[in-house]
Amino acid sequence: MSYADLTDVRLEQIEADLRNEYAAYCSQGLALNMARGKPSKEQLELSRPMLDCIGSSSLLDAEDGTDCCNYGAMDGITEAKRLMAAIMDDRPERTCVFGNSSLNIMFDLVTCGMLHGYRGSAPWCTLPRVKWICPVPGYDRHFAITESYGIEMIPVALGETGPDMDEVERIAASDDAVKGIWCVPQYSNPSGITYDDETVRRLASMPCAADDFRIFWDNAYCVHHLDETQAAHVADIAQACEDAGHPDRYFKFASTSKVTFPGAGIAAVAASEANIAEIKQRVSIQTVGYDKLNQLRHVRFLRDASGVREHMAKHAAILRPKFELVERMLEEGLGDTGCASWSKPVGGYFVSFDGMPGTAKRTVELARQAGVTMTGAGATWPRKNDPRDANIRIAPTLPPLDELEQAMKVFVCCVKLASIEALRNER
Repeated sequence: MSYADLTDVRLEQIEADLRNEYAAYCSQGLALNMARGKPSKEQLELSRPMLDCIGSSSLLDAEDGTDCCNYGAMDGITEAKRLMAAIMDDRPERTCVFGNSSLNIMFDLVTCGMLHGYRGSAPWCTLPRVKWICPVPGYDRHFAITESYGIEMIPVALGETGPDMDEVERIAASDDAVKGIWCVPQYSNPSGITYDDETVRRLASMPCAADDFRIFWDNAYCVHHLDETQAAHVADIAQACEDAGHPDRYFKFASTSKVTFPGAGIAAVAASEANIAEIKQRVSIQTVGYDKLNQLRHVRFLRDASGVREHMAKHAAILRPKFELVERMLEEGLGDTGCASWSKPVGGYFVSFDGMPGTAKRTVELARQAGVTMTGAGATWPRKNDPRDANIRIAPTLPPLDELEQAMKVFVCCVKLASIEALRNER
């Protein structure tokens, strides 16, 4: 029965039992971490053979003869561009491969907008104000980039098929200070939803007051299916923008951060020919070249799109039981309490959890005191300000199954305690 339907006496009885359970957890000296979406050690082991793909006796030339030990190919070696283009559903000639972090590329492109402007448009730093559309719940590191430049972030609700497009269209069309939108279109962080075709079409075709409006299309989880038979796929934003007559509207991003090694992967951006030309011009000033040996290593290990699928199936075999465990424990522990809801992703790295309004910070704090570290409450909103104080991002990937089970027991207990406290305060 829902907690809201219980009498005060019954709630007090349940709370007393939960306090005892919680005290027992606190006494165990736990140190469990579900804060960030890191691959587990078992997942990292999958890519160890990549380290043997090149050695001191290896041929270290790219297929076009580029010496990967020397300067050159600042936009990536040909075979790395072909590999990342296949992952991003684009063309090699419209793809640049850089260092290990797609977030770094996004930061650079926002910086370019601020300091230089896009394709002849005024630099944003010369404007009285700059605004950005932020689907929520969303990715905290995206929001940190725009916040770092003082850009006004406008939250827009993210539903099962993508952001509220009526609201996105209204905002983009009504104000030329609105310069962009953050999108994680497939297995969104943290909700796990995938944008439907209509959302992609509307994003590409919507009227924008700003000619330099850009869709930052961070398709970070495009190959991260938990079960290939249920795999979701998002429509191609590049083709949609071209069809709508706005070929320069998007930047696509992807990386191998959770495919191979998060600290030593490769990252790429794909865009229109005009945008790529501008990016190359900037990069030619910014660096004398990225790590081509790492690009070569990745290509020889992953090979092609088929090789990526084979490799990601190994990841899925490790991750799937963890997501199944989280779903089972949330359902068994909270399904009949009426105080929570959560996403049920078929890919990606997170579960989005919504407790009762006003309970997220309390839940996270209770968990912390019991030895379980969660992503901070509010992190999925701009400036870490969730107005309902309800959303929590669950990251089940890092802990081994036994530790994950223990952490979820603590989490469920904390959700129940925070919910009962909130209900008692209302009465």
